[in-house]
Amino acid sequence: MVVAEATSFQAAPTRDVSIDFHRFSFMGSGKEYFGIWIVNVFLTIVTLGIYSAWAKVRRNRYFYGNTVLLGRAFEYHARGGQILVGRLIVLGGLVILNVIATTVPILALLPTIAVIVAVPWLVVRGLRFNARVTSYRNVRFDFVGSVGGAFKAFILGGLLTLISLGLLAPIASRWIGRYVGSNLRLGGKSFHTDPPLLPLYRGMCIGAAFGVIVGIVMAAIIIGTVRVTALYEAVSPDYVTVHWVLAGAMYAVVLSVYGVATLFYRAAVRNAVWSASRFDEKHRFRSNLSRGRYTWIAISNLVVTVLSLGFLRPWAAVRMAHYTWEHTGVLIAGSVGTLVSDIEEQGSAVGAEFIEFEGFDFGF
Repeated sequence: MVVAEATSFQAAPTRDVSIDFHRFSFMGSGKEYFGIWIVNVFLTIVTLGIYSAWAKVRRNRYFYGNTVLLGRAFEYHARGGQILVGRLIVLGGLVILNVIATTVPILALLPTIAVIVAVPWLVVRGLRFNARVTSYRNVRFDFVGSVGGAFKAFILGGLLTLISLGLLAPIASRWIGRYVGSNLRLGGKSFHTDPPLLPLYRGMCIGAAFGVIVGIVMAAIIIGTVRVTALYEAVSPDYVTVHWVLAGAMYAVVLSVYGVATLFYRAAVRNAVWSASRFDEKHRFRSNLSRGRYTWIAISNLVVTVLSLGFLRPWAAVRMAHYTWEHTGVLIAGSVGTLVSDIEEQGSAVGAEFIEFEGFDFGF
């Protein structure tokens, strides 16, 4: 892998420790992934969805195996059976809860309460599973977060976002970033994440402003189109068509505004969280996604996927992976060789226990 100093990421000067910037890279191609994707789709349909668990494994192994840092790719070790069992457990639990709620009306709220209580536990299990089936340089990741932390980050954070109509979304994003990032481990060494609120709020405000601009432009185009249509309808007995067209168009505008604002904000969150993350208290991550470019790629990906009836979905997924990883990197303090040796030494001491204890993937 080519190692170069970043032009957009500048390390703070230091007298005692050399700091080098190393980018991630994604080596996959749309043509390669299409072969995997089309087989996954076909077998998932033929097996009425059962094969989707194995499809997820094949997809993740391809994307992890093509994500490279310092010349080595990541690996994904999950098995389809683990994912299928986890899904069946969740599905079975939901079916039982709904049957009870249906047969005993007084317990109608039981499924909702059970989900709220169970989600934090399922989130922890899911994050731990996904960490432990992922490795880098033959060293497994781990996740040590608590159920209480998951409840705060995902349940309380979601409620804050909901009741504030999105105004407190940056706080929820900060909680989630802290919880996930600061509870990751690799070879016995820890990660730490503490994103500041200012970049998150800035990203939300810029996203909302840009979304409103897009909405105004779309509304102007739609109103002009509807007015032309109305002139035609003025000599026709059918006036209902115009009203339905207008209602549908306004709904599309609202969705567009929300979608654009969300994509802008998602890019801002990724930049803020990754750039506030450290490994072993020394090595710092960086992300410099362009919010406008990220939004354009996501929207154009959706358009070409829809127009191609889904057949360009592999190309779109690979395109996004190339962009996000090429704008992500790590500032390594000291010798790369020393860092790699430390990781592999720690991994040999603590990684063996994960091989037989990965659990199940519950889809959270």
